[in-house]
Amino acid sequence: MVEVVRSEFILGGQRSGKSRRAELLARQWIDASAQHRAVLIATGQAWDGEMRERIARHQADRALRVPGMTTVEEPLALADAVRQHSDARTLIVIDCLTLWLTQLMMPVAPSNALPESAVVAAGDALCAAIASAPGPLVLVGNEIGLGVIPMGQEVRQFVDALGRLNQQVAAACERVTLMAAGLPLTLKGNS
Repeated sequence: MVEVVRSEFILGGQRSGKSRRAELLARQWIDASAQHRAVLIATGQAWDGEMRERIARHQADRALRVPGMTTVEEPLALADAVRQHSDARTLIVIDCLTLWLTQLMMPVAPSNALPESAVVAAGDALCAAIASAPGPLVLVGNEIGLGVIPMGQEVRQFVDALGRLNQQVAAACERVTLMAAGLPLTLKGNS
């Protein structure tokens, strides 16, 4: 059994077990008290058929693993959603920061992309919401900076921005866990 802490940031690659760990923590939180509840703040949007299928599969799997967890879809105003839904008896899972950043920097309508200063301000607002949340938070994000330097200026800017956001959120959280092959490695805090 893994102890739920005030704030945990779970990082890893695709299919590394990040969401499963977040769901495990939510399930343990709900099971610990009849007064506890869990809310998933989902940042993904279904822009194409494959993403719609992926979201539907995640919803069905999550309903089996964590019955009773409610879902709030919020692709952009993440800090506001944390402030709105956090209370001492509610564990919030945010899945995932990488999709949230993608929608800020590279939305479907390129004219809606935020300038770098607004992206930094959104990260600051999120960290302030983490610090002031009265209930526990579990944040999920991708670690994508372990490979080669990507081709293309926009992609390099995104990788840099995600690296900065990951560092910022890691500093704001009590525990940071890196997932690899379904196994957790505690980078910060107690395991």
